[in-house]
Amino acid sequence: MNKLKNPLFWVAAIIGLVLDQLTKLWVVNNFELTIPPETIPLWPGVFHFTYVTNTGAAFSLFSENGDWLRWLSLLVSLALMALGLFIALANRWEQVGYGFILSGALGNGIDRFLNGEVVDFFDFRLIRFPIFNVADVCINIGIACLIIAAFRVSHDDASGGNGTKPPKKGGKKLNS
Repeated sequence: MNKLKNPLFWVAAIIGLVLDQLTKLWVVNNFELTIPPETIPLWPGVFHFTYVTNTGAAFSLFSENGDWLRWLSLLVSLALMALGLFIALANRWEQVGYGFILSGALGNGIDRFLNGEVVDFFDFRLIRFPIFNVADVCINIGIACLIIAAFRVSHDDASGGNGTKPPKKGGKKLNS
């Protein structure tokens, strides 16, 4: 039996997806979708839970005609799953990064396929930021991990990505 490729990819993807779906379920079950939106201030004027839905992409882009986003989410999710299954990612940062991006694409994709819209609820009001969700956070964490991977030569790179120590240099070569 072969060892699963990119285990941190799958761990990040599963954790991100479960957290996203559980938090959205909590919001849907505990808030009313109203106009103006129902909100609970956790830190008044700074951070609230506010239940809204979004038929578009990030920042409500394409909300007028966002049906194609469900297919984009599916395509991105399938491509990332293929990446995780068939390609050995170079290091832990890449595994976690792509895994979190997969969790975000799946989380929002599930919403789009089941409901035609995405549940959003994190409302950071201090800078009037658009309302977002855990899937959006996962995608951004994933991007940050990939940026770190691009600029960092890690222990994983030196060891071939398997977590073992790199071989010692020098020493005698044995002929067989």
